[in-house]
Amino acid sequence: MINLTLRQLRYFEALARHRHFGRAAEACAVSQPALSMQIKELEETLGTPLFERGGRQLRLTGFGEEFADRAQGILRQVEELGDLARASRERLAGRLRIGVIPTVAPYLLPRLIGRLAIESPGLDIRVRETVTPKLLADLAEGRLDTAIVALPASEPSLREVPLFDEDFVLVRPAADAGRPVPGPDRLREMRLLLLEEGHCFRDQALSFCDLQSAPPREMLDGSSLSTLVQMVAAGIGVTLIPEMAVPVETRSAEVAVSAFPAPRPQRTIGMVWRRTSPLTKQLTQLAEAVRAAAGEMRSTAPAP
Repeated sequence: MINLTLRQLRYFEALARHRHFGRAAEACAVSQPALSMQIKELEETLGTPLFERGGRQLRLTGFGEEFADRAQGILRQVEELGDLARASRERLAGRLRIGVIPTVAPYLLPRLIGRLAIESPGLDIRVRETVTPKLLADLAEGRLDTAIVALPASEPSLREVPLFDEDFVLVRPAADAGRPVPGPDRLREMRLLLLEEGHCFRDQALSFCDLQSAPPREMLDGSSLSTLVQMVAAGIGVTLIPEMAVPVETRSAEVAVSAFPAPRPQRTIGMVWRRTSPLTKQLTQLAEAVRAAAGEMRSTAPAP
């Protein structure tokens, strides 16, 4: 019988995902020599290489590709065993891995984590902030328990729970404060600043302005909402941001914030998790906490 350890499988999975010894070691919170030694021992136990070494790119061998699929399945089942134990508890406790999109995380998380610290003091929250496609991939592969994203996620394997709807607002240079709010037709003619490719908020803004088929906008994309607002303050163009971002992103920028006339552009924020997750009861409790935190945040925010 081949003697494999869960540690070896976890290190292998990290290296197969990152394709870089240094990044894989960092993800596993170990030194690079320690990870390399475990991978070497794993290959010796199996009697065949898992990676092609040499050159600048680390690649899986044909056997390594097949082994990676099986290893992910085993690690996912081990995680689910832990989930079963956590599911036996009435309240949220233990480790909880939450993914959040960047256009929500900086504004909602502080209030949410503060609430959870009071309501569920035994909860160990691990947060991953990245774009929706990466969060959904991490959910599918068992690296996250749940994610807060803009709905719909349109993944049959995931349960979707709507939490709240949120309007988009227009951010313009301060000198434009008294001017009429432009509609989608007029916005198409303006220098509209957008988040870079991969952000769902970019797609939603393009949809409102009917610009889905527009060519790439050179030097008009930003990596964060903060960057976009500062670019507007510098007079480069205009942008759309979600309402929850207004108090944070506009407090140090000379800009004007305006609500759109009805029908206003908006998005639905919700939680998603695997339909097979045994933590459904606990995640439903978490959804209520997220909804309450969002309600408090919106009730104290100034209207645009």
